[in-house]
Amino acid sequence: MTEKKEKRVFDITTLDTYALLSLFMGILSEQAWQHMGLRVKPRTDKVEKDLEKARVAIDCVEFLIGKLEPYISTEEKNRLKWMLTDLQINFARIQGEKG
Repeated sequence: MTEKKEKRVFDITTLDTYALLSLFMGILSEQAWQHMGLRVKPRTDKVEKDLEKARVAIDCVEFLIGKLEPYISTEEKNRLKWMLTDLQINFARIQGEKG
């Protein structure tokens, strides 16, 4: 007998505001890596650079960290700041290579 796997759909609207901000930061971070040309875009298997979009994504991550900071643990703050610093350093490196 074959069991059918049921697809589960997760309703993100059930998350609280802080969990949503964390989710958005993860998505924006991944987009920034893709726009810097350091990760392959899903479904296309192509590397495409768009440094302006990368900059916007990184700036948004920085803004969201600032909004979330008063409500998260020191450990989480440090993790998010490390993620942001990593994005910023790589962006500066890639921008330096360009010009």
